Amino acid sequence: MMGAALIFSSASFAATGFDLSPEQPGRLHTAPDSNAIKALPANFPFIKSDTLTVGLVVAHPPISTYATDAKTVVGFDPDLAQLVADSLGRKLNLVILAWPDWPLALASGKVDVVISNVTVTEERKAKFDFSTYRRDLVGFYVKNDSPIKSIKEPKDIAGLRVITDAGTNQEKILLEWDKENVAHGLKPISVQYYDDDAVKAVALQSGRADAIFSVNAALAYEAARQGKTRAVGAISGGWPRTAELAVTSRKGSGLADPLTVALNDLIRNGTYLSLLQRWKLDSEAIDKAATNPPGLPKT
Repeated sequence: MMGAALIFSSASFAATGFDLSPEQPGRLHTAPDSNAIKALPANFPFIKSDTLTVGLVVAHPPISTYATDAKTVVGFDPDLAQLVADSLGRKLNLVILAWPDWPLALASGKVDVVISNVTVTEERKAKFDFSTYRRDLVGFYVKNDSPIKSIKEPKDIAGLRVITDAGTNQEKILLEWDKENVAHGLKPISVQYYDDDAVKAVALQSGRADAIFSVNAALAYEAARQGKTRAVGAISGGWPRTAELAVTSRKGSGLADPLTVALNDLIRNGTYLSLLQRWKLDSEAIDKAATNPPGLPKT
């Protein structure tokens, strides 16, 4: 049987969905999923018998962040972790990790799974199993009164001043697009880098930059929260290939298929879409979760 309809653990929910107090909006819950529970390997060595221990890197909203009490973790990934734990009929124990530490934490048995915006790659598939849950998108955003209407392909950025993040997939894509444009006689772009998000916002709003190209989830969240920017395009973080984010488990542990069952039941009963809408991530929805799909190739 699929999980039941979404249950809110808090009596109220801010209309914007961006109340980051530890009490509200409150963790989401769902009923145990008998299909997923039956698919669990009988001898899987859970760290705690009645608990799913999930490794998570606190990143930035809406993916994951600290609430106003500076200790409660809120966001899409911790909410998904709760729904997956509920689906497997278990309590949730979140273990906060640094990003470089998640592979060892998972491989060594410190956590049962990792839910932390991990992209499926062929290199990672050699060591881990994956159950997909969201598209990996990077997006172009402009200020509300910008004349730019759409950025979908390389020619659309010719001559623009674009803010991006150094050493990232989005920077790589941006530079490849620029190289292609220059080869075709189009104007080069001017790339701007800022370490501080507030400075990025000021650069865009003041007209020093034409667009920001970064993680779509974070930019969509800020656009919905601040109301000062709008999306003009989004592409796969693995461009030109499709990239997906996934719950990560130990290779050959037998946990990936039950996780995929649970995720697909959450998709079918509408809980998944409700969660995406809560954090303004509708554009990153997938139609079906998959176990170990093709990942991004080695670079």
